[in-house]
Amino acid sequence: MPEPAKKTVSAFVKKPKTQEAVEGSSVVFEAQTEKRDAKVKWQCNSKDIVSGDKYTIAADGNQHSLTIKDVSKEDANTYAVIAASSKVKFELKVETKPAEGSDESSVEPTVQPVTSSTEPEQAEAPPAAAPSQEENSATAQDTLPADEAQPPDTRQDLTGLFTEKPQSGEVTVGENIMFVAKVNAESLLKKPTVKWFKGKWMDLASKSGKHLQLKETYDRSTKVYTFEMQIVDAKANFAGAYRCEVASRDKFDSCNFELTVHENQVLLFFYCFFSSSDGNEDSGELDFSGLLKKSHDPDVDVWNILSHAPASEFEKIAFQHGITDLRGMLKRLKKMKKEEKKSEAFLKKLDPAYQVSKGHKIKLAVEVANADVDVKWLKNGQEMHPTGRYIFESVGNMRYLTINNCSLADDAAYCCLIGEEKCTTELFVKEPPVNILKSLEDQMVMKGDRVEFVCEVSEEGANVKWEKDGVELTRDESFKYRFKKDGCKHVLIINEASKEDCGHYKVKTSGGDSMAELMVQEKQLEVYQSIADLTVKAKDQAVFKCEVSDETVRGTWYKNGVEVQPDARVNISHIGRIHKLTIDDVKPEDEADYTFVPDGHAFNLSAKLNFLEVKIDYVPRQDPPKIHLDCMGRTADSTIVVVAGNKLRLDVPITGDPAPTVVWIKGEKVNSSHETCVHQVACLLAHCDSVLCLVLQVITEENGRVHVETTKGHCIFTIEGAERQDEGVYSVIVRNPAGEDTAEINVKVVDVPDPPLAPKILSVGEDSCVVQWDPPQFDGGQPIIGYVVERKKLKSYRWMRLNFDPYTDTTFEAKRMIEGVLYEMRVYAVNSIGMSRHSPASQPFVPVAPTSEPLGLRVEDVSDTSISLKWRRPERIGSAELEGYGVEYCKEGTDEWIPAIEGLTDRTAMIVKGLTTGDKLQFRVRAYNMAGPSAPAILRPKIWLPRNLRQTLIKKVGDTVNVVIPFQGKPRPKVTWSKDGEVLSPQFASTRNSEVDTILFIRKTERKHSGKYDLQVQIENVEAMAAITLQIVDLPGSPLDLTVLDTWGFNVALEWKPPKDNGNCEIAGYNVQKADKKTMEWFTVFDQYRRTHCVVSDLIMGNEYFFRVFAINLVGFSPEPCCTKDSVFIPKTGIVYKPPSYKEHDFSTAPKFTHPLVNRSVIAGYNATLSCSVRGIPKPKVTWYKNKMDISQEAKYRMLSKQGVLTLEIRKPCPFDGGVYMCKAVNDFGEAIAECKLEVRCKYLV
Repeated sequence: MPEPAKKTVSAFVKKPKTQEAVEGSSVVFEAQTEKRDAKVKWQCNSKDIVSGDKYTIAADGNQHSLTIKDVSKEDANTYAVIAASSKVKFELKVETKPAEGSDESSVEPTVQPVTSSTEPEQAEAPPAAAPSQEENSATAQDTLPADEAQPPDTRQDLTGLFTEKPQSGEVTVGENIMFVAKVNAESLLKKPTVKWFKGKWMDLASKSGKHLQLKETYDRSTKVYTFEMQIVDAKANFAGAYRCEVASRDKFDSCNFELTVHENQVLLFFYCFFSSSDGNEDSGELDFSGLLKKSHDPDVDVWNILSHAPASEFEKIAFQHGITDLRGMLKRLKKMKKEEKKSEAFLKKLDPAYQVSKGHKIKLAVEVANADVDVKWLKNGQEMHPTGRYIFESVGNMRYLTINNCSLADDAAYCCLIGEEKCTTELFVKEPPVNILKSLEDQMVMKGDRVEFVCEVSEEGANVKWEKDGVELTRDESFKYRFKKDGCKHVLIINEASKEDCGHYKVKTSGGDSMAELMVQEKQLEVYQSIADLTVKAKDQAVFKCEVSDETVRGTWYKNGVEVQPDARVNISHIGRIHKLTIDDVKPEDEADYTFVPDGHAFNLSAKLNFLEVKIDYVPRQDPPKIHLDCMGRTADSTIVVVAGNKLRLDVPITGDPAPTVVWIKGEKVNSSHETCVHQVACLLAHCDSVLCLVLQVITEENGRVHVETTKGHCIFTIEGAERQDEGVYSVIVRNPAGEDTAEINVKVVDVPDPPLAPKILSVGEDSCVVQWDPPQFDGGQPIIGYVVERKKLKSYRWMRLNFDPYTDTTFEAKRMIEGVLYEMRVYAVNSIGMSRHSPASQPFVPVAPTSEPLGLRVEDVSDTSISLKWRRPERIGSAELEGYGVEYCKEGTDEWIPAIEGLTDRTAMIVKGLTTGDKLQFRVRAYNMAGPSAPAILRPKIWLPRNLRQTLIKKVGDTVNVVIPFQGKPRPKVTWSKDGEVLSPQFASTRNSEVDTILFIRKTERKHSGKYDLQVQIENVEAMAAITLQIVDLPGSPLDLTVLDTWGFNVALEWKPPKDNGNCEIAGYNVQKADKKTMEWFTVFDQYRRTHCVVSDLIMGNEYFFRVFAINLVGFSPEPCCTKDSVFIPKTGIVYKPPSYKEHDFSTAPKFTHPLVNRSVIAGYNATLSCSVRGIPKPKVTWYKNKMDISQEAKYRMLSKQGVLTLEIRKPCPFDGGVYMCKAVNDFGEAIAECKLEVRCKYLV
């Protein structure tokens, strides 16, 4: 039976939930675990929390709690609780604590009439509702003027997150105004959040609606967030101080601005009172001015009365004296200079805000009136006590608070308290940008290796962001990427690198970034131990053994090119990295060349097995010596080639009786002193007294590289580790009393080539360079097949290979470099033997591209001997600085460009003087930087084609066409209009040209005016082209051949053909109409119908109908319809029941495994089963495989099948039964496969 899937069980019975808290309060999160005394860990932003002054962690059995004391804005984070394998996340939201005595509203009070109206006035202010009439009398004293009751936030620009701040504005009542703030998010690690406030505390996010709209947009190209606040239909009480705050992680910025609302200039003398109940948006508003007196005593100074009266009496005074513009008078009263109340306890208070950098010291100072008075210092409402970081000082009337080594925790509100009086300030701690001290380095690794990118930043615990090819990297479930922090060091770890991991990796901080490239190569197989030649006697055992670097690599053994098959004498084994070929009871036929070839790798290991057979023969006669070689001489076919460093083995068959003396000589001829010989060894064979035996004498050189081995019938000359000087002609001389024989063998030693010379950099581009080198002086005796190029950053130690296949040319273009970084290049030469040592590094160079061409080159003024030119900076400058501009001119008829001035100019304008009157000159301007000149900008006319003319211009027949196209060019250019390659005639269309524009005019258009019109503006031999397309459309023709295809029931099927004339535009559809023959009144059935056939339904039986169709295009209906020739009669027919027919369902399906095989690990010696389930109709045929080998006939296995459940029973498995098992189900409709891995563990662990 298939194993049931395991269900994940949470370790928590009760989980903590997200909570909201007010600043300064405490909050408790509770959790209950399923098991008592379970280990529970609390985290904040993935960092473990430890009990202390801020946090209290408690545990009682299975009850666990986390208490956060003195909640502040910094505590608004994501928290988590972890027990066993369960992790629960929750959030803490912190609300700002409102100031004492502050109202929800910070705007002016709205004037309320003294009336018995049952519904109080509801102000329409979007930021906050105006206070009710009952609240006005109690709070009017505090809210006049409204903006002074809640002073705006005085925080200044601290971190500079804004790229554009909202500006103060003015608006008239009833109009709209928008405030815009922009933030550049390129250096931010998290998306910024913005809040809009009115006054100091009123958050406008909850007031969004009819009069207030908040909008947020993001530009991916510039990475700029745009935040908009739009006030719609402004009211007078919307005026006041506003604030915009933006925050991103540990960065914060704010900006204050003002809104001024002006009254309408129209004086309203009469107002109506109404109170509607229709439920509209303005219901409930009161207009009380109709009850006011229309005039007041001119001798009474109403302004003086208002200025001295309390706010609660304003409305009453306005009614008594007939004041209709009370709001205007309140504005004037607000702008009066208010006499400040002098503090009795403080002579000098704290500033509204202070700013200090992280790690620095700041001193807050106040001056008190009484030198003996004691003061208290508060931080976020909590009393402070002197410590090593907080120092309190009292010097005369001055009181100081010194904060040493400021941290982000010191970013808070501070208060100095004397009795009941206090002065407050806010301290903002600015965190310095995190700089990168040690940059990333390029890396080249083998596939499967571990990769570590390491960088070092300027601050411990700083947050960094890792990217690959512009995409942010995260810690995914597969643990492909791991991030490590060690103090100031940050490490990106990639486990088991693959080809997909190649690319550019970047680390970003708030103060900069660093980028490096990763290249992954396939692993090369290394040979730790090669197989060696063997000489074995009869009946002995021969063992060939080799060791390679990869344990998983398999291989094949060959004997003289034929694959070796294991049998009773031959055994092939593979244990770890060691491969063995064992031959027992060696026979003469086993003598051969044996080769081991690793699977998937293009090389082999070879050795020879020599069979040593001793025969004792007595031959009384003497034979002259003879050398039997098939490669003698100095021809190319008879040359023996050996690779430098390998073993040179010359096996020469010889005959002769008695055994001949063998002499080896390198050189042209032999002499007695051997002065011309490089190598000479001799081997002698002698007879013993009683029997003929083999005597071996080996003579080697001082370095021990050369030795000779002589057997009966063979003489073997060997040089260990052949070198280049071993190349030449070797002579072998055999002598005995019966004679002598001589043979020559030509030996050629080949080697890797010499390294090329230092490469030269021919040119550089924005992210590339062209490098060139000379071939090596010595090619190693084999032709050069290519080169390998590498590069590195100047300050790095890692060389990056740029090509993996040999590059045949000696000029290479290297790409994918970083502009503005110093690089070096080096080259390897490759022949058929291998790769040379690297060449010396090239001179350091910087990839940099020329700028783009200067823009907008134009002539400002021309005189007899001078010309004034102007242009704009290039659109793209690049990483290199712009050095200047070069201005050149060329006379007509020549190709020589003459510099207008010596050197370059930094300006974008120039007057070229000293020109010859009457010359025709062509000017050009090029921008210069480190990479050289840019593409030239030349004087050419410019056509400014309007946006609406870039698409097809559609006009109806008879309309007027009047097209105006501006252009630019001096002197006055020549303008030419053409259509279909022919110049326009005045009879066809009218044109009019001026110095700055041209006009195409057609008084009455016709169909023939449709087409493409080309505009050519030419100055001398330089021209500019533009084209417009004009389409003249008309009514379409009538559809053709309207026929009735079929009639059934209440339905009629119609078909027609499109009209021959579509009116020079696409047919938008058809209008199908019907008419009863009795009344002949036409009714539309289908409008804008796209097809040319339709079915008209819902007709009345027993009636006759006519049908007609109109064609419709952009202009309108066709002038005439297409009608049916005869009427169509809808007969009355009976209803005939047609029994439905059912098609028998085909249940045949291909096999499908409903439960797959599951990987298992079993113990050796105990029966094991593998189960899966399959379905399929007809019943599929099931076959079991082990390592892709059919095991259906194996007695060790038993296959069972019951109700689609397939079971494979393995009887007492051993470790060799482990492997990949596969179940294959096949029927006529397909097949399905399920696989699993079986691991058999030993019964007892050693």
